[in-house]
Amino acid sequence: MSTAIHLPRSGFDFSNANRNAFLEGKGVKMPKATSTGTTIVGCLFKDGIVLGADTRATAGPIVADKNCEKIHYISESIRCCGAGTAADTEFVTALISSNIELHALSTGRKPRVVTAMTMLKQRLFQYQGHIGAALVLGGVDATGAHLFTIHPHGSTDKLPYVTMGSGSLAAMAVFESGWRPSLEREQALQLVVAAISAGIFNDLGSGSNVDACVITATHTEMLRNYVMPNVRVEKERKYGFRRGTTAWTRENVRDMVVSEESRPIATAASGEAMDTS
Repeated sequence: MSTAIHLPRSGFDFSNANRNAFLEGKGVKMPKATSTGTTIVGCLFKDGIVLGADTRATAGPIVADKNCEKIHYISESIRCCGAGTAADTEFVTALISSNIELHALSTGRKPRVVTAMTMLKQRLFQYQGHIGAALVLGGVDATGAHLFTIHPHGSTDKLPYVTMGSGSLAAMAVFESGWRPSLEREQALQLVVAAISAGIFNDLGSGSNVDACVITATHTEMLRNYVMPNVRVEKERKYGFRRGTTAWTRENVRDMVVSEESRPIATAASGEAMDTS
């Protein structure tokens, strides 16, 4: 007697989508995707790497910081741009920076970019995406210039130009139309500025200024606030009004003290001596 083997149907399975729709109809709130609210980029050029980032930090719909630094130090010739939860990007890059320094001291060699990438991806994979850090890692070592993206779940890519964050699509459009191999330093730097600017002016989660970092085999140049397209200008009018300009129709002053009672402080009886024995 033979038993039939039923193989699963190929193609898309919408059972989870139907389940979610059913639960939502019952009033259960479905989780929503979280926007990273940042534009970070990187690209290779003839002599090394150029990284870039905007400087806006948001807390929901509120701009919490207009000049946040998103390009983090890993080692002398390695830097890492962070998008996502600000605390996660800062602390995970600081931790890996410390581990890279210990690694360099124990081996006696200049750390490689792939080592930092491996440490970061293993840390993020260990936490299964609960560390909200989307990273662009770039640097130059003995084997040349390397550029990686590291996603919050630990997956990585190695590409000649990369973008991440909520403004990544606008920035990628600039790279796809303007990047080519063996760019000069100034050409690569202006391309990164154009990519970050596209994110700043087309994504509400990105804004303020453009930070850049140029890394070569012999030098690392951090260009803080390299371009400032959103400098706050002085208001055209002064909005100070002299006292009494605004009229009021009624004034009511209430005495908040209901009752007050004074009691004298008791003092020691006259002639009573202090016992010092």
